[in-house]
Amino acid sequence: MSKKRAGLVLIAATMAATTLAVAGAGPAAAQRPQDAPPPPREETQRPDGRRTDMPPDSTRGRAAADEPSRRESEPAGRGERDRDRGRPAEEKLVTTHHKARIGGREIAYTATAGTMLLKHDDGKVRASVYFTAYTRDGVSDAGHRPITFAYNGGPGSASAWLHMGAFGPRRVVLEEEGWAPPPPYQIADNNESLLDVTDLVFIDPVSTGFSRPAPGEDPASFHGVREDIESVGEFIREYIARFERWGSPKFLAGESYGTTRSAGLSRYLQEKLNIYLNGIVLVSSILNFGTARFDVGNDLPYPLFLPTYTATAWYHKKLPADLQGGDVQKAIAESERFAVGEYTMALMRGNDLGEAERRQIAEKLARLTGLSPTFLENANLRPTIFEFTKELLRSERLTVGRLDSRFKGVDRQAAGDHFEYDPANAAFSGPFAAAFNNYAEKELGWKSELNYELLTDKVRPWSYRAYDNQYVNVAEDLRYAMAINPNLKVLVNNGYYDLATPFFATQYTFSHLGFDPTYPSRVSMAFYDAGHMMYVRRADREALKANVARFIAGAANVPGGPAAGR
Repeated sequence: MSKKRAGLVLIAATMAATTLAVAGAGPAAAQRPQDAPPPPREETQRPDGRRTDMPPDSTRGRAAADEPSRRESEPAGRGERDRDRGRPAEEKLVTTHHKARIGGREIAYTATAGTMLLKHDDGKVRASVYFTAYTRDGVSDAGHRPITFAYNGGPGSASAWLHMGAFGPRRVVLEEEGWAPPPPYQIADNNESLLDVTDLVFIDPVSTGFSRPAPGEDPASFHGVREDIESVGEFIREYIARFERWGSPKFLAGESYGTTRSAGLSRYLQEKLNIYLNGIVLVSSILNFGTARFDVGNDLPYPLFLPTYTATAWYHKKLPADLQGGDVQKAIAESERFAVGEYTMALMRGNDLGEAERRQIAEKLARLTGLSPTFLENANLRPTIFEFTKELLRSERLTVGRLDSRFKGVDRQAAGDHFEYDPANAAFSGPFAAAFNNYAEKELGWKSELNYELLTDKVRPWSYRAYDNQYVNVAEDLRYAMAINPNLKVLVNNGYYDLATPFFATQYTFSHLGFDPTYPSRVSMAFYDAGHMMYVRRADREALKANVARFIAGAANVPGGPAAGR
């Protein structure tokens, strides 16, 4: 057993009791993302244009948006809902033909933008689901051609991020490191698109993008962990049947809460629809929400976030000279050792930790976070995400990003324990919204009077009722799917500067996925020098493409490789 895996097992053993902290907090307690008074700010930003693309709450069927913000937006939101509900659900497809330079070669492909209808067993329409599909031209046998179904998360996010940032044939033009250029925003061929190795279908779940419930249908029937899995699963089945892709190697690609969806789909597709997958690509993974919720009594997130705090402090040059002088991996390695050893044991001891020991732990935490020992002692050795993002550069009156902690922001005042906005999200939202709307109309020929819901609160409240009195943990769905389908493989992609879904928390989840010795050989991990959307950085987009293309080639089980027959 490796030292890292042994350490992660130690965290699990010593903190098992902390997961019981959520017991007894069912839907009646679902007023805010944190139950302890006074309630802190929402652990993820509300969907008012500030992108989160991860679960706004991980526990017990809670209301997803913070209550004051939701009340303020409800009058306009209800009007928009009413207008959308009055529109008849329609099925419409627009097909166009294109060429793009991908992988250094010009590739011809067909794009299909449109909506497909989901129906009840009696034929009554439930919803229209918008998608954009890309199929490579000149392929003699589509049955030997892999197909990948891709989506983002939220909940409430459309798929434009992966579509226009990572895998689609056209992408948003950003600067080399991922910084946003001044508007107007441009799009260009995506040399790192996956279209040279797999056909692509980007799905907008119901109420996101241009997807809508049918008139008379209760939107709540789509807005929940299990409801979402079922509706997206039904769309995938319908697409496979409609476009005759039963013989294709099949892959899922999800980002953030989209990884939650993917794990659930892996089991649902097998159990309910007899659709077996070749592989799953996870981008910025969150399967066990107990690893990411800073609830009172749940100490698990603190050691799991620590290596990302360290990476962030290293990036902003806030570590001691001996750590700052090496590469980020050196700093992370020391942070991981401390996290799974002394830090975990100190947190477990709680008030039994002596004063001298507490000071010693605070000093070591300060070394690895760039925060002061005094601040850390005042935080009871437990700095949360937003305390960290506000405190690290407070002396410069700056904040750091949550989605990508390389980004810096400026608040109205330096005081407080929470930033006003996520500077990474602020950099991404404008370019992606403008680029997709322009692209859909001008290049795909898709015209609609509906607003493209890039990130919407229309999915609120999001139901977690299947996980009442516990944290959501779909890692078990994935384990079960891998047990039933021994050929299923998983690629997990992690950004070092991602404070939304930290890489060490993901490693913890997968080190506890199951104890069958074959599982580790079927799960591979990749790491990148960026954040939640690592693909905004050119070098990491190139690395992501190489890793995913290699993964698909290895999992597709197609003679001659995934591009056979072209």
